Amino acid sequence: MKIWRTIKSFFLLELLRGLRQTGSHLFEHKITVQYPEEKTPQSPRFRGLHALRRYPNGEERCIACKLCEAVCPAIAITIESEPREDGSRRTTRYDIDLSKCIYCGFCEEACPVDSIVLSRVFEYHAEEHDELLITKEKLLEIGERLEDELAADRAVEAKYR
Repeated sequence: MKIWRTIKSFFLLELLRGLRQTGSHLFEHKITVQYPEEKTPQSPRFRGLHALRRYPNGEERCIACKLCEAVCPAIAITIESEPREDGSRRTTRYDIDLSKCIYCGFCEEACPVDSIVLSRVFEYHAEEHDELLITKEKLLEIGERLEDELAADRAVEAKYR
């Protein structure tokens, strides 16, 4: 056993095995994507930018149950609500701090009415911290803009539930 170790270290067998492995992949076809022009396919279950959805009649879905706020491990969601004249509750403030968010999807899973969802938008940035604080109005605007895609993704995801 000791002789074999000496032979392996003298002839650098581990190094040769590593070079052989590298050489076997050296001439394979490479797959390179020219990112801004070409985009790779995305899973419908990808978790990106948050959005608040509305019902088809235009009413916001959020019933201010605050389950998403309670389940958020990063404490990134802040909700304030008040009762309406008909007795139901609606949010007056729904803020998400994207600098805290870990995109775990717990808020999406906890929501009983599919109000808060994570879209497939991943191309967003901010230069100031205030730009990473997303308000209710911004979330509703994102939801309205992406409603067709969100509804299709929710239909696909229903297969996995």
